[in-house]
Amino acid sequence: MNTIDGSNRHVKTDVAPPPSLLAIVLDTNPHAWAHLSASLSLSAALANLLVFINAHLASGNANEVAVIASHSHKATFLYPTPKPPQIPSRNGTNGDVDLNGTEESNGPHIAENPNKYRAFAQVESAILNNFEKLLNETKESHLAATPTTLIGGAISLALTFISKSAILHAPTAASAESMSLAALADSENAHIDRIQLTSRILIVSVSGDLANQYIPVMNSIFAAQRKKIPIDILKLAGDTVLLQQASDTTGGVYMKPERPEGLLQYLMMAFLPDATARNSLVVPSAGGVDFRAACFCHRKVVDIGYVCSVCLSIFCTSSLPDNLCLTCASYLSLRSAVINPPALIPRKKKRKKRAATDSATPGASTPAGSSTPMHP
Repeated sequence: MNTIDGSNRHVKTDVAPPPSLLAIVLDTNPHAWAHLSASLSLSAALANLLVFINAHLASGNANEVAVIASHSHKATFLYPTPKPPQIPSRNGTNGDVDLNGTEESNGPHIAENPNKYRAFAQVESAILNNFEKLLNETKESHLAATPTTLIGGAISLALTFISKSAILHAPTAASAESMSLAALADSENAHIDRIQLTSRILIVSVSGDLANQYIPVMNSIFAAQRKKIPIDILKLAGDTVLLQQASDTTGGVYMKPERPEGLLQYLMMAFLPDATARNSLVVPSAGGVDFRAACFCHRKVVDIGYVCSVCLSIFCTSSLPDNLCLTCASYLSLRSAVINPPALIPRKKKRKKRAATDSATPGASTPAGSSTPMHP
């Protein structure tokens, strides 16, 4: 057809920026926020975070967001609200979809406000309601059990949600078949370009040492690195080695502001640009990263340790029960290697025998059984 009318037909593609998914992990540790309440309260931080979420959604019509709370006893979604499994009703009009309007009535009621964008109102209402529900479920026994937060489980939930969303946005064979045959026949170079979802994780942390979750956090870091998902860290309080390593390994942004009360400014200036926009910007880096590891026995960050030769577990001491690895139960000779180091026995040097024919000179006599020429 192009040769008939002299036109150049091609499939029209979307030139807009690729859709971006932002998974926010909010550290809601009550112990840590109690120490930080003098400069920044949890309610003020949540209000600033809602403004940042609205700015992210306003940056693109196809942008998505997920908010996960890392609490003291569990990690749960604040947005989107997890739906409980429903048993199909026999009286319904459909076995898969209930068209009787019961799903609308179960959700939280959103007050209509003509001065607020409805998409922003839905996100704000869901986050506030789920956060209030989380605080009501928190008991004194949960706070007394541990002073830290379950950051490893929260990162795992974020990676799971990102993986599911990436599958839903991935190009499929059905999308290619939806194109009309006439459009494909117009141009030989016609093709379908479907931009995949770009994802990133933002962790707003206030807790201190997280060495007791070294294994799950490091596994999540390696999974994010393989999927090329950057992990951004906004450290408002405390000091941790693992999150700094997570930002450096995955190519994310790490910031530890001196004034936590300026939370909104740090969010808008450093963490609002997505992976596409960061290619044209100079983003802050973690600087000197501490690459020390935490031992598997006492969960302490160590400089020098002992490594299991089977599972590569790290221990800070050689006094293990029965000399068995705490991870894979392999026998280790750590104690004997430290107390009685093996003696180094030098090897005997072997002399090379020279052939009699090579060393003998003309006219010299060599006795039988001797390799050394004998001169008169």
